Amino acid sequence: MSRIPDSFIQDLLNRVDIVDVVDRYVPLKKSGSEYKACCPFHNEKTPSFYVSPVKQFYHCFGCGANGTVITFVMEHAGLNFIEAVTELAQSVGMQVPAEERTPEARQAAQKRAEVEALDLPGVMRAACIYYRNQLKQAPHAIQYLKRRGVSGEIAARFGLGFAPDGWSGLKGAFTDYDTNPALIESGLVKEKDGRRYDFFNDRVMFPIVNQRGAIIGFGGRVMDKGEPKYLNSPETVLFEKGRELYGLYQARQAIRDAGKVLVVEGYMDVVSLAQYGVGYAVATLGTATTAIHLQKLMRHTDHLVFCFDGDKAGRKAAWRALENALPQLQDDKRLDFLFLPEDEDPDSYVRHFGKEAFEDVMARDALPLTAFMLRELSAKVDLQTDEGRARMIKLAQPLITQIPAQALSLMLRKRLAEILGIESDELDRLLGIRVAQSRYGKSRSKPVPFRTGRRQAPSIERKVIEWFLRAPGWAQHIALPAWAGEHPEMAALYALYEYLIEHPGLATAAQVLECFRESEHEGVLRRVLSTAMEEHEEFSDEEAWVELNDAVTRLIEYVSKQQWRGQMTHVMTDKNFSPSSLSEEEKELLRQLALAKSQPASD
Repeated sequence: MSRIPDSFIQDLLNRVDIVDVVDRYVPLKKSGSEYKACCPFHNEKTPSFYVSPVKQFYHCFGCGANGTVITFVMEHAGLNFIEAVTELAQSVGMQVPAEERTPEARQAAQKRAEVEALDLPGVMRAACIYYRNQLKQAPHAIQYLKRRGVSGEIAARFGLGFAPDGWSGLKGAFTDYDTNPALIESGLVKEKDGRRYDFFNDRVMFPIVNQRGAIIGFGGRVMDKGEPKYLNSPETVLFEKGRELYGLYQARQAIRDAGKVLVVEGYMDVVSLAQYGVGYAVATLGTATTAIHLQKLMRHTDHLVFCFDGDKAGRKAAWRALENALPQLQDDKRLDFLFLPEDEDPDSYVRHFGKEAFEDVMARDALPLTAFMLRELSAKVDLQTDEGRARMIKLAQPLITQIPAQALSLMLRKRLAEILGIESDELDRLLGIRVAQSRYGKSRSKPVPFRTGRRQAPSIERKVIEWFLRAPGWAQHIALPAWAGEHPEMAALYALYEYLIEHPGLATAAQVLECFRESEHEGVLRRVLSTAMEEHEEFSDEEAWVELNDAVTRLIEYVSKQQWRGQMTHVMTDKNFSPSSLSEEEKELLRQLALAKSQPASD
């Protein structure tokens, strides 16, 4: 889909109220001018999650989660930006437009419109009901599930069903089986030589559900010997296996409660783990873990555990997952790899030994990503020889240079240097990494978690940012001095000021933040707004205006002094410089500058 116009985002934020939206998911209670609740993003007993109707912003003092109503829907439901905007728009009866489209995009949109007219979600629901009813009439399928330890409650929770043996069982669900185009588009039915036949037969059926709870495809598993063991729906406009994860919809709350997600390889692994109380498992759909999978999971939790069989195929699948994960790594995320004993998979292990034993082996034996990487690389070379150590550097170079997480990359390189018996700077040079001028990709800004204790007084530029966010329209009546530099907070302030001057219609902090989403200044603006919510300061409009003007006056003085200091530093380096040419005021400022330079820097 094309980019959503900024004007639509602003109109949407004018129509939705963050308090109403959050209250649908988390019961809110009034607390002064704000609302509070126990945070939905981490476990707590005392409410530390606050929502501001004035700022249209939420902030948790416990874990640091914060953002606009769009961010809340993204994080809580695990949706991407466009999906979250679409969901919010539908809730207030708005249709999401798209900006200028290419001919190809228009053609694709027309195709989507034609398919939408077929009501594929309705077709998938009808098929699911049919498969579930067929399971009730299939004793051998019921016995198969019982042998696997699956109760009726868990079967109902995951919507399990059965596709009977035969070529056209779905005729029992669709009277227009031979003519309905939706059956072909949905992947439920195939057509060859003018004859139609069911895609699934004689398999236990697992509905694949997206993050909104809609059925988008099916997975079928054979009950006895047969290939393939797992068969997924073909890719359709509803279903792309590289984007979806089995069980994520059912596991969302358990993932939050556990603080982690377990990624396994099969549907039965997910179902069996849930049966034994490990409800935070999801499965890929017959493909390696993709970047989109990782992005989805990282919106739900900071800790991912990949679980694989201990055989050669399991290690190969784990390595593919590691390679795909490298460009997605963040310093505040943790990825572990668990290998079960040979001849065991998550399904069999939890049935044989139970939940406690499974979670014990996960806590004890799961390897951090860096440890797994170094173990696998070490196994491919002879570290006792110079040639082997040189080859390890060669193997590690394309992997390490993909990692955008700077702290994690540094720790990994230090550990690798220790293994190789060389200095870290030597390794960096061999890897082609220039530490002074990093070539890493941009790391995503992360809100700073709330910390107890004495807080440092906010800088002048932070205070001006705060007031502009509280009342964006006031920027039209303020004149800031010219400034050029690289300080992040000053850069964010001036970017904000210029944007507000050019866009006078913005009314809330949330509207402003959405204009800076994914920009280099988003992190600063969100942190400033979070800090403002922590302080719980109440001001009348008159008091707020006075505070803003006072902050701007101090900012002007600060900028003027910084500019003068820069000029004086330049003058003092001139070999023809003479103090006698300065005015008394300039001499006093020069003494202050000299005094500042003579004092040791404070922490």
